[in-house]
Amino acid sequence: MAFAALVGAGALAGCGDAGATITRLIVGTPGPDPYTPQTGTDQRRIARRKQAGGTREGDSPGLYGGTRHVASCDPRRLVRFLRTHPDKAAAWAGAHGIAPAGIGGFVSRLTPVLLRTDTLVTNHGFRDGRATGGPAVLQAGTGVLINEHGIPTVKCNCGNPLTRPKQNISPGNARYTGSSWNGFGERTVTEITPPSGRKGPISSFVLVDPRATMGFARPRATSGESDGPVTAPPPDEVVPPDGSPTPGRSGGGESGSPGTGTPLPDDSGGPPSPGAPSDGTGDTGVPGTPGPPEGSGESTPPPSEGTPPPVRPSTKPSGPADPPGAAEPRPAAPASGPPPRSLGRIQRDPAPTWPI
Repeated sequence: MAFAALVGAGALAGCGDAGATITRLIVGTPGPDPYTPQTGTDQRRIARRKQAGGTREGDSPGLYGGTRHVASCDPRRLVRFLRTHPDKAAAWAGAHGIAPAGIGGFVSRLTPVLLRTDTLVTNHGFRDGRATGGPAVLQAGTGVLINEHGIPTVKCNCGNPLTRPKQNISPGNARYTGSSWNGFGERTVTEITPPSGRKGPISSFVLVDPRATMGFARPRATSGESDGPVTAPPPDEVVPPDGSPTPGRSGGGESGSPGTGTPLPDDSGGPPSPGAPSDGTGDTGVPGTPGPPEGSGESTPPPSEGTPPPVRPSTKPSGPADPPGAAEPRPAAPASGPPPRSLGRIQRDPAPTWPI
């Protein structure tokens, strides 16, 4: 009998999650067995994280999203509800291993964020006076409260407690129920784990806005009022520089993940490359091109009083110096020999008025 029990246990451990059923919970819906439904907690259109699937640590920059100075959840409302429903409060507290009297303090230490990956959790519900629970995948865009280790702890649109999935649950070998969504795939389901090697709670989370165009820090246990200044998105969310794969520029990337097309600092505001026009007018003239040879009769004589300056480059000295107020010639690119004096005047410059 004992041997048979050991064999059975070993077979179960070897099978892992054989026969496990995972419920897909679509964004914007509370799902089965809600504690207290809430609206306005989710973001249906959110730029999915480029790195998804497998396990990710709770302090990874850009793992979660949010809107700066805006909370996706109302923790106080949840606490008020549970205080007036002691049966649900007892079940809710039991899911997290705390006493019902400690719910207020527990919730006050949580942080509201948005999921940016389809995330594997254990979802705890309440039905017919009893606690329920089972593995679930929450769609990216779902609002959650996370604890000091970055682990999803409350599903905001229903108030349900969330805990980490059981160890024998694997997204790749399970059966799924519930409505699917565009971009869902077993390989992109993410399990979030506490940071390895970290002692103590996470002090701040680096979030990304729903369009993944900027980042900002949200201190732990705050609801947006203390969000930090706008920063560049984390490196994993930025389009790679030229010369490397650029899925974001063409709108590619993961399945169901919109390309953000976020420009890099080199894409705008940087100095032009050598030899390129610096004023953006599209001039195709090449500085340093020699003019007509001497003696050809095509050189332009020096301007006389009251005569506008020439509009064609000349290789001969232009005679008198430019009068005060005349436009300074643009520097030409280096060429063999000394540069012509009036080479900078090209046809696109307006002709100055000479004093009389």
